[in-house]
Amino acid sequence: DPASIRGSIAPVVTPFTDEGALDHDSLRELVRWQLRQGSHGISTGGSTGEPSAQTTDERITAITTVAEETNDTVPFLPGTGAAHLHDTLRLTDHADRHGADAALIITPYYARPTQEALYRWYATIAGEFPHLPIVIYNVPSRTAVDIAPQTVARLRHAHDNIIGIKETTKDFEHFSRVLHLCGRDFLMWSGIELLCLPLLAIGGAGFVSAAANLAPATVARMYTAYTTGDHTTALNLHYALHPLVDLLFVETNPAPAKWVLHQRGLIASAHVRPP
Repeated sequence: DPASIRGSIAPVVTPFTDEGALDHDSLRELVRWQLRQGSHGISTGGSTGEPSAQTTDERITAITTVAEETNDTVPFLPGTGAAHLHDTLRLTDHADRHGADAALIITPYYARPTQEALYRWYATIAGEFPHLPIVIYNVPSRTAVDIAPQTVARLRHAHDNIIGIKETTKDFEHFSRVLHLCGRDFLMWSGIELLCLPLLAIGGAGFVSAAANLAPATVARMYTAYTTGDHTTALNLHYALHPLVDLLFVETNPAPAKWVLHQRGLIASAHVRPP
């Protein structure tokens, strides 16, 4: 049930060795640690996972590794979007065959498509996988294109399997307009750390926050506190996370997160791939 994909969905980093190869052992350990810490779901291959610095084959093997470790214990929401439609379809097919609960698909980056082109892009993917829940991933700071609320609503009403959106924009009005046009049963997760808690107040389903890489228990607890009515605790945790959020973005994400994870012994190397 896609509606069960709620709470803190941790967007795990992709560990590499010092030489730059995929480190599947560290990736497995990260997922196990996330599960022990209480994250409500796992995502891989989002911006924090450095997908644009990996080959499609590398991304496919990472999806397999994470799918094996989550093993249906929590929702698995892999990022399967790419700049090329063929690669997006290939990644999404692999995720589907390996038990993904939904596919997180970024807007095509660099090309800056029109709203009509964005509609056709997502409509094509939704049509290829009518049984698989599709989550739009809107991150204009990375892709140079912003999917309009009206386009999201058009897709939502045309395709039953387009069930939600990860909003990584600081335009909070955009959040509200999407939910207003799509209906409040449309699922929305925040990818902006300091908008995670505010989103819940207008009907959001949770968050896919990079902060969960370093403080998964705290981020998950913030969601649980809010949804159980303990708003004071939720607010205290929101403000307690501010220094950590600042740390995460002193350089381009995920370099700081990887450095901290390596210092804590949770991954074998802090290596990030160029650029």
